Amino acid sequence: MTTRERARAVATDKGIEVEILGFGMARVEPGYMPMAPSPAAINAMKNAGLDIGGIDVIKTHNPFAVNDIALARDTGFAWQKMNNYGSSIIWGHPQAPTGMRAIIEMIEELVLRGGGVGLFTGCAAGDSGYATVIRVTDSRKG
Repeated sequence: MTTRERARAVATDKGIEVEILGFGMARVEPGYMPMAPSPAAINAMKNAGLDIGGIDVIKTHNPFAVNDIALARDTGFAWQKMNNYGSSIIWGHPQAPTGMRAIIEMIEELVLRGGGVGLFTGCAAGDSGYATVIRVTDSRKG
């Protein structure tokens, strides 16, 4: 994390801006970890002042497909439109490295789209979910 000014100074592509709009966490009953990303995502969107209609891309860091099915059911976002370039289900599942990879890929996907808003979510520790909403602006696509 850094300041907007420092990020602009070190950026190799001056036309791309990435901004964190909101963050959310949630816990569910122990043993129901696949359900935890949904309330975390809803909290992150609420903190960002958005609902699912304001989300262009969803990227998840989940070890089981059922996590994404629950997220689709709870938010109304089509599961077929999630994880367009893969997820931790296919990469393997070492926690932080694959979570960071998913966020970077989500940002890259948003850049390819010319900008937009992405939701990243995942589960951890048997009962916890976390999520963040990120906006990518590409001023090169004026």
